[in-house]
Amino acid sequence: MKIAAVCGSFHKKEIEAMLEYAIDEAKKHSIEISEVVWVPGSMEVPLALNRVIVNYDAAICLGIIEKGETLHGSAMGNAVIKSVIDLQLAHNKPIGLGIIGPGAEPHHIEPRLEPHARAAVSAVHTMS
Repeated sequence: MKIAAVCGSFHKKEIEAMLEYAIDEAKKHSIEISEVVWVPGSMEVPLALNRVIVNYDAAICLGIIEKGETLHGSAMGNAVIKSVIDLQLAHNKPIGLGIIGPGAEPHHIEPRLEPHARAAVSAVHTMS
């Protein structure tokens, strides 16, 4: 199985670590991450997924939506997640959600990098 990974670059160092965990998990399931697409942040993930999913069996998305002083992150996170679900249904292909948050605080991020990345790949494997 060949998949794409769409990665938000706003937290580039952390997402690069998540991508390495995802690649490792993919190998365990004989999945190849054939393309990595970097976007500015999680808000741009759905558009990039829509563009690449047609060429692959599935996709994963990796990102972080931090808790801010306003409800912007929460509103954006809800919109992104709903868009990802809509894309799965429209394309009838699984998309593994590896976005930490919305509402992630700095101390939440590091412990969730590996489990969220691995879970995104495992979800794609299970649903394929």
